[in-house]
Amino acid sequence: MNPRRFADLGGVGPGSGRFFGAGELRLALLALIAERPGHGYELMSRLEQRCGGAYRPSAGAVYPTLQQLEDEGLVTLEITGGRKVFHIDPAGHDEVDRQRATIERIWARADERGEWGMFRDPEAAEIIGPALRLFKAAVSAVAHAHGDPVVVDQVRDILRDTTRELQQLKSDAKRRHHRRRRGRHTD
Repeated sequence: MNPRRFADLGGVGPGSGRFFGAGELRLALLALIAERPGHGYELMSRLEQRCGGAYRPSAGAVYPTLQQLEDEGLVTLEITGGRKVFHIDPAGHDEVDRQRATIERIWARADERGEWGMFRDPEAAEIIGPALRLFKAAVSAVAHAHGDPVVVDQVRDILRDTTRELQQLKSDAKRRHHRRRRGRHTD
């Protein structure tokens, strides 16, 4: 498989596939409006940001859901600066309070899946193939060793060392980037 296409398939990370279950987009939008009023595009952006980029809402899903919330009397629409801004109603606050546990589960899942949103980055697509081959080699070594604890420990050590090296590489790259940015601001 072409690694550039892999990220487009939605097959990366835990729980890949459909992001929201029945009624969850409604609750997520209502919770966002309860935090701060917003217009449709702003709410779409906030939702994508809240999901760490792992979910990109479409107008075809968001706008009908906002209309549903208005029809249910949970939000009101106010025209501000030529934009339709949604505000939470008392009934909307009550619904958020009643559904607090579900909303917290939605945001927890969004946080978890958002960690995998980086796979949509074009630069990340460059290393998905080699990373998957590394994973496959590790699993294959353990499987062919038939549970030999020595081999399992060796594979674990290799992966731990490789992870440590990659984390160091990330820290070094962040430091270099930060230094370059500071250098531009002192000119």
